[in-house]
Amino acid sequence: MKKISFLIVLGFLLGSMAFAQEKKPIGQIITPIGEIWIELDERTPNHKASFIELAEAGYWDSLSFNRVIPNFVAQGGCPDTPEGFNDPEYLLEPEFDPELKHIYGAVGAGRDGNPDKLSARCQFYIVQNKDGLARLDGDYTVFGKVIKGMDIVDRIVNVPRDETDEPETRVSLDVNIIYLSMEEIKKQN
Repeated sequence: MKKISFLIVLGFLLGSMAFAQEKKPIGQIITPIGEIWIELDERTPNHKASFIELAEAGYWDSLSFNRVIPNFVAQGGCPDTPEGFNDPEYLLEPEFDPELKHIYGAVGAGRDGNPDKLSARCQFYIVQNKDGLARLDGDYTVFGKVIKGMDIVDRIVNVPRDETDEPETRVSLDVNIIYLSMEEIKKQN
């Protein structure tokens, strides 16, 4: 009986250790100002998969934060082409979840004024308003949250910008996917 109990406990411990070591994809944005880490949400599987696909393909690596507004958002990924908002290959159905809110540090998918609220998979933004942006809930898909680097986002939205809210000095993007254990992620929260 003791041998069976020992094996059960050992199996449980090994299973727990394997779970703790399971790696999750994290969005890593490297800018000239610093690094930002994004935890991608499981409740928005299509947006998560799209972000991973584009990051791993190097899609954003020649682009920048193209719209920065203090107390609003830092928005990046605009390819400055119509495909971003018109080509069906670049559009995603919304994935609204009532628990995913536009709080400080939320990461959402940009879109134009289309009535179906389709996301432009090439555009993403980070909420920089410390009170959140509740007026965007249910209109734009939130698919992640910043777990490291909100101080960098705060600095990015405060760079000098022109009348269209584009930074006067380019804030380039190098977007990657890194894989971290739950323990490593918790250290960032």
